[in-house]
Amino acid sequence: MTSVEIYTQKYCPYCHWAKDLLSRKGVEYREIDVTGNTQMRAQMFERTNGCTSVPQIFIGATYVGGCDDLFALEDAGKLDPLLAPGESPTPGESPPA
Repeated sequence: MTSVEIYTQKYCPYCHWAKDLLSRKGVEYREIDVTGNTQMRAQMFERTNGCTSVPQIFIGATYVGGCDDLFALEDAGKLDPLLAPGESPTPGESPPA
């Protein structure tokens, strides 16, 4: 399965929902808690081209976005292909149709 990173913050319901969806799919992910951590928040800001809200989710080299974006991929049937090994598009490309 493709590596997944998720920037989160304590007491964030959207972070919980995103992590819950990934867990229900059996996806292991690296959680990066930015609560009170200005260095990690700055890294998130840089990687997401200025997004400051959480969660912010990366699947392989693909920047997914936030919780709503993750659920939109799931609803469209595009999340599983994105999570499959070797299926992540290169940065800047759209997820597989």
